[in-house]
Amino acid sequence: MKTPTLLLATTSFLFAEKPNIVLIMADDIGLGDISYHVRTQQNKEPIVETPNLDALARQSLWFTDGHSATALCSPTRYCMMSGNNNYRSNAPWGTWGTFRETAFKKGDATIGTVTRDAGYHTGFIGKWHLGGDFRDTNTGGIFRSNKRGDIVDQVDVTKMLGGGPKDCGFDYDFTLPCGIQGPVYTAYENQVWHPFSKDSQIVFFNKDNAIHPKDVTSKGPGPGDSHWDGRELGKIISQKGSDFIKFAPADKPFFLYYCTHAVHVPHCPPDEFDGVKVKGSTPSLHLDMIVELDLQIKRLIDALKEKGVYDNTLIVFTSDNGGLKVNKNTAKAGHDIAGGFNGSKNSPLEGGHRTPLFAVWKNHITPGVTDEPAINQDMLATLAALVGTKVPEDQAQDSLNLLPLLTGKGEFKQRPWMIQQAGAKKEVFFRKGHWKLIIQSNHALDKFEPKGLYNLKKDLAEKNNLVKKTGQKERVDKMLTEYLDILNSKKRTAPTN
Repeated sequence: MKTPTLLLATTSFLFAEKPNIVLIMADDIGLGDISYHVRTQQNKEPIVETPNLDALARQSLWFTDGHSATALCSPTRYCMMSGNNNYRSNAPWGTWGTFRETAFKKGDATIGTVTRDAGYHTGFIGKWHLGGDFRDTNTGGIFRSNKRGDIVDQVDVTKMLGGGPKDCGFDYDFTLPCGIQGPVYTAYENQVWHPFSKDSQIVFFNKDNAIHPKDVTSKGPGPGDSHWDGRELGKIISQKGSDFIKFAPADKPFFLYYCTHAVHVPHCPPDEFDGVKVKGSTPSLHLDMIVELDLQIKRLIDALKEKGVYDNTLIVFTSDNGGLKVNKNTAKAGHDIAGGFNGSKNSPLEGGHRTPLFAVWKNHITPGVTDEPAINQDMLATLAALVGTKVPEDQAQDSLNLLPLLTGKGEFKQRPWMIQQAGAKKEVFFRKGHWKLIIQSNHALDKFEPKGLYNLKKDLAEKNNLVKKTGQKERVDKMLTEYLDILNSKKRTAPTN
């Protein structure tokens, strides 16, 4: 990829030494899944404890108005990687199947390139879900498909030829193309198939040959490792993350982007994790997976401390969207996944995209709480400012530099509005101040009908839809016009540094 212009003096002026960076993206975690939020924001006793995440949160700047870029998995992952809203991509609604063309082009700035080009050793570990290039065994070219259940002899899944983390600035990768959910059940280390056992084979992975039949999800069967076992994935990727930290070169800082599959379905908790009972330790499998997530994070933190670099590491935790809909056993236990908000994953309501978002960096970030709105796609501009990489104005157009807010150094520029999208129902939403307009769109992004208006200052739970209330038509029309102007003009939605 084309190397952006570096402004290394910016970083050396602000900070004596470049910190290591660990950016953690959880999967389908709601605010109510983190016991710190339950205690501090809801004033309740949590059903499940997350002691390791809580320890980080207490040292962090916690964003009470923190969001995922969208309310769905893969489009948020594009936004996080690129700093762009998803409508700028080649798949405006997501979702990237393993064999679809990636959205990233040569020369695109990503969180990987802006850190690598500033001298960082970069690593990606975990769920990708952004497409990729594999050889078509019939034509010799690149296999393309967006179907489920592709048979093994259609595609050579032993090697990822491109379209993955390596093309986005990462020196090392351990990649799960679909996370835990299929329909491809393989892992890749530096683009080469990583067998889970010495006698692993590539098979058409289905419920008849799976070690753990629950691993074959609603996404269906497909090419897979004969020894794939979802119960072991958390141990595998967290060990890879720990090793990346421990064995990173001593002569340069490192950046780890850790994308765990927890707590996405299927919920397949291990019996134990580092000597801690997991399966059956809580009232539901969903809650068991929260316990596992917390233990994955513990491994990363322990590795940082063992290497002696914890104090000079920026750690950011976020999620790809809001929490899951509450299942029967979780609800019966009294666990509120959304943490007091309305909605869940895939929804334009706050519970669909308001997520845990916090940052820790000892002696540089003062622990506390901020109500400043932030989106996890802001990480590209923030990391670029931290490491001293200048990003061209036509890149990362929706990413806001949060570094001045985090550290208190420099001038923080607030974004004038927020544009986000929900999920499969093609809803978008526009936030300006405390007002939020939800708009029903379509696949072609050429029809727009207001369907929800909320004053989040007075109605944070979004119980009172004002879109058809007397006296609100002018506001609705004005916000819709402004949204369409931003969308159609493709203008930036975040100020530059």
